[in-house]
Amino acid sequence: MRFPPELLTPEEMAAVDARAPGLGVPGVTLMENAGRAVARAIRRRFPPCRTLVLCGPGNNGGDGFVVARLLQQEGWPVRLACLGAPKAGTDAAAMAASWRGPAAPFTAEEAARADLVVDAVFGAGLSRDLDPEISEVLTAARRIVAVDVPSGLDGATGAARGAVARAVLTVTFHRLKPGHLLLPGRALCGELDLADIGMPAGAMLRDQVKTFVNGPDLWTLPQLSMAGQKYTRGMLSVLAGSEMAGAARMAAMGGRRVGAGLLTMVVQGDGDVLRATEPGLIVSEAPLHELLQDQRRKTWLCGPGLGLERARLALPELIAAGRRIVADADALGACAGAPEKLRGVSIITPHGGEFSKLFGPVGDCKLAAARAAAARIDAVVVLKGADTVIAAPDGRAAINHNAPPSLATAGSGDVLAGIIAGLLTQEMEPWAAAAAGVWLHGEAANRAPHGAALIAEDLPEGLVRALAALTVG
Repeated sequence: MRFPPELLTPEEMAAVDARAPGLGVPGVTLMENAGRAVARAIRRRFPPCRTLVLCGPGNNGGDGFVVARLLQQEGWPVRLACLGAPKAGTDAAAMAASWRGPAAPFTAEEAARADLVVDAVFGAGLSRDLDPEISEVLTAARRIVAVDVPSGLDGATGAARGAVARAVLTVTFHRLKPGHLLLPGRALCGELDLADIGMPAGAMLRDQVKTFVNGPDLWTLPQLSMAGQKYTRGMLSVLAGSEMAGAARMAAMGGRRVGAGLLTMVVQGDGDVLRATEPGLIVSEAPLHELLQDQRRKTWLCGPGLGLERARLALPELIAAGRRIVADADALGACAGAPEKLRGVSIITPHGGEFSKLFGPVGDCKLAAARAAAARIDAVVVLKGADTVIAAPDGRAAINHNAPPSLATAGSGDVLAGIIAGLLTQEMEPWAAAAAGVWLHGEAANRAPHGAALIAEDLPEGLVRALAALTVG
């Protein structure tokens, strides 16, 4: 599903809500619209069944009162259990007063008896761990639809604050939050439904948004020119070690398929192992300092299959020459414990283990960790995973969500590094090149042959299909 690009933290969403009345849309209208959106989403997916709506004392609970009322009006057998009465005079209190249906105790036994439980206990802004007694009630449910987020899920980080019960469907409003896409939040939300609740134009200050859903709305791929030729499309140089030449070959396939005009494998060792492979690969055993005399060689990929010692020697030389550098694999390992050695590169692409060796543990907030690392080394950080985060030194960050589990296979990260380097070669701005590369990598896996039996060698064909579909789109 394609979502609007902006991601709002719970605090940012609260600020949007607070601006709405001044722009002509009172909070009670937004609450009615939110509850109506949840009820509509439920009716679309489930037949009428015994439904228990669990309401908290805040605005999330107010949405729940609306859901209960509207489902009851449609003839659904609905009972409502309230954790606590809303504060008098609030929008939630007004919605609670409109409920005329049966009440139920807030217990695990009641939740277990229902065919469907609506979790409207706490929203994304919960600032403490979920009480075990509440978790017990929610985990007793057989099937949950969550309002905004499953109760206990941190909307800013995706972390579970206590024992969070997984929803089969989560309905949220206006814009997604980071916690909807970051793990484990994404898995706990089940299917995501983003509803338009009539938020007035101007309530969201777009120029202040720094976090985004990664996708084609964020970037534009390089366009081919009628007058173009291989040198104007850019020269990409890939440092390769002869002992693990396959990693560099995988990277080269990604870089060439995404549009680098001319790719050279700069081999540290015996180049014959590569000369006998793809005929389009140019192989050079010339010393690095000689190749750096050619000012057309602006972009370099350093790391895949290179070896730690070679990376330790080559990376400083590339940085001193002022080149655009994508650092991956052995280039990252060579800087373990000393991330400042990466200052001067354009983009780094660590998985979680490599990141920890460079910067320390990721912690509970992957987004914050990636941003801090990007600021520390003044480079774009691609913190890989099923919820890859792409962070720029200026604070921009995107969360990717299209990568299938089949990408967890040897060599896929090398292809990703090559795709990103290939886009950087074509003069894309580093953050945009990294974000586009990550999205294309995920889409290539979704469109590659063999489905769940994917191996890294399948990705270039999937990349061709992804680029074709994107062009048509």
